[in-house]
This record gives sequence, structure tokens and C-alpha cells, in this order.
Amino acid sequence: MNPRRKKRLGLALALVFGVGATIGLVLYALNQNMDLFYTPTELVNGKPDGTKPELGQRLRIGGMVVTDSVERDPESLKVSFRVADIGPEVTVEFEGILPDLFREGQGIVAQGVLVDERTVFANEVLAKHDEEYMPPEIAEAMSKGHRPLEYTEQQKQGSY
Repeated sequence: MNPRRKKRLGLALALVFGVGATIGLVLYALNQNMDLFYTPTELVNGKPDGTKPELGQRLRIGGMVVTDSVERDPESLKVSFRVADIGPEVTVEFEGILPDLFREGQGIVAQGVLVDERTVFANEVLAKHDEEYMPPEIAEAMSKGHRPLEYTEQQKQGSY
């Protein structure tokens, strides 16, 4: 093998090794920062493929806040509530200010760490609303100044 070919082969191998190492590190970093989504039933019973989260794993859980389950600590900002879907209930513990849309019977998504089989310590709670939600200011403005569009007969017939 001549020296020129040997040099090219070494360069090609170094390039392949460098690209492979870069891809490996990127995949490792993405795996460390991934938060998997679970419903309360999937958290307790496992997903359909049999996977269950491990204790200490970061995850997101979504469901409806169970009525009469919100307990607030009067000395601090600690809040505890239960979340359910169609199956078992899971307790979510959170320390901080809850979103304005948070209430019992409302859908939420909490991001945090699994403490035990049925408890999640959340570092973020997001309240969900339905598609028909409209801020009060916009609803009021629309009721005052909104009138339906009026079409001519030509427009109704589809003529231009």
C-alpha cells in the first residue's frame, strides 16, 4: 500500500469514527432529557407493551384532578392532589403556585419525578382547557362589537 493511499484510509477511518462518536453522544444526551408521558392507569399498571417507569424517573402524567382531593399546606406553597383517568388514582405533590386554570375536575399535565408507585413529585403543573375556551376579555369584546357577516345573493350562489 503506498503512503498516499494509507494517508487517505487513515483520514476516512478518523472521519467515520468522529461521526459515529458524535451521533452516539447526541443520542445519549437526548435519552437523558426525554420525559415519557403516562396516564394514571399506565403509571400503575404499565403501558400496553409492558413497560413501567422506574422510581426516580422523570416523566409527565396527565389526567383529571379528582374532586375534593386538593390539599394545601397552610404554612407553605405545598399542594397535594390526586389525578385519575378511567382507572386508579395517582397522587401528585407540588410546591409552588398553581396555574390560574387549575381546579378540581379539570385536566392537567404534571412534569416531575416518580417517588413511589402512586406518587409523583411535580416541578411543573400545566392546566388544560377545552377547545371552546375563550378569554373573558375577548368574549366581552365580541359580544359588544361583533355582528355576523352579511353575504349578497351572488356570493351565496358562488358567483364571483
